[in-house]
Amino acid sequence: MRKPRAHGALNHYADRVTSADAMSATDSSNEPTANGDIITTDVLVIGAGVIGSAVALECARRWASVTVVDTRGGPGYGSTSASSAMVRYHYHHFPEAALAWEAGARWQEWERYLGVVDPAGMAHFIKSGGLVLEGPGYDLPRMISHLRELGCPVELLDAAGIAERFPSLDPGKFGPPALPQDDHFWADATGELTAFWVDSAGHMDDPQLSAHNLAYAAEQQGAQFLYRREVVDISTKDGRVGGVLLADGTRIESPIVVNVAGPWSAKINGMAGVLDDFIPKTQPMEQEVISVPAPPGFRLDDGGTCVTDPDFATYFRVHAGNTIIVGAMEPECDELVMLDSPEDAIGSVRQSTWETQTLRLARRVRDLGIPSKPSGIIGVYDLTDDWIPIYDKTNVSGYYVAIGTSGHGFKQAPFVGELMAELISAVENGHDHDAEPLAVTGSWTGVTVDLGHFSRRRSVTPQRAMG
Repeated sequence: MRKPRAHGALNHYADRVTSADAMSATDSSNEPTANGDIITTDVLVIGAGVIGSAVALECARRWASVTVVDTRGGPGYGSTSASSAMVRYHYHHFPEAALAWEAGARWQEWERYLGVVDPAGMAHFIKSGGLVLEGPGYDLPRMISHLRELGCPVELLDAAGIAERFPSLDPGKFGPPALPQDDHFWADATGELTAFWVDSAGHMDDPQLSAHNLAYAAEQQGAQFLYRREVVDISTKDGRVGGVLLADGTRIESPIVVNVAGPWSAKINGMAGVLDDFIPKTQPMEQEVISVPAPPGFRLDDGGTCVTDPDFATYFRVHAGNTIIVGAMEPECDELVMLDSPEDAIGSVRQSTWETQTLRLARRVRDLGIPSKPSGIIGVYDLTDDWIPIYDKTNVSGYYVAIGTSGHGFKQAPFVGELMAELISAVENGHDHDAEPLAVTGSWTGVTVDLGHFSRRRSVTPQRAMG
């Protein structure tokens, strides 16, 4: 197979830097190429987020040449950088739980999985555990059954057990979720919650650095990363993808193109002419994640953990600097901010979101102080109608997708890379994935994931949130 070759003024960087503002250290070619350059590569990946970088790594372990393009200045600069980076395994659907379980084993032994040490620094798995409370729409017995089938130890907790393990948490049942302007929001607890605890869950301490680590490992396998490059057209001929055209005039010729463009996925699919090939559709959604000071007794290494709280429709976890980061689980009472384009997202946390999320958290976490000034980050999710990702081929030969991943993608990323590489290899060697969906067995835990669950042609039951 061919190594990438460039015709014209394509420049390659060898130097690496370690500052947070210069995370594009993995970039193989940050300087603009001259118009008319042509690059050839065996596999082209569009998107250098945590999943795109994972796909690049696993493809680079199998193909001679892999090229990655991204509009941002480095790996993980888009949706990945706004991820809460929680590593959890509870899902309503077994294939998603199995995928996360296998990926979690890799997160926990991150350096061994990568096979390299990134000179920019290494992200670390923090075994903070995971507490899952009962609440509307959350079928705890079903999730527990999946976890036990995977061999994941689960501890059941009643309200007394929650209070004993986490004195900072109020185990009262306050749901269903409501907005602060609703009188129900301020009502006394109507009962007590049960929960389950997963000791092996946790989070990665730096989502952007995690993507950087993956990109660096991919580079060591020969992958080439091109940042600040925008795909403006995708070429096809006789039903087969041929490559892409970049905004600067560069053409990248490749018989295999993988769309991992996050919230730009629908735009990229439109260029490939495959939008009508999908039953579940993708659309960008604005997501606000807030940050508040953590009270004593609920901090890193001081009684804190990762919490899924459907009773208040929040998820939150302890974070560095004695803080807690909080996101929403999209209950019916909250307005979803769907976007025509990711660029339409606002620049800072809304006051209304800040008030709603901090007040919800304050009803669960005792002694929580609420600053007057909002603090947090804005991310853009790439959503499907049913919140289940799409990992699949398309009706254009050689064109593959790993999209609709937001809310799931980070925790699943290390295994998604392998799933996509195995799918591509099988289909390119004649396997009819539509007729006989591929099943991939994880090499770290031995679990098998049925890729039919993530099909672009699956039947869709719309829902508002992950799980």
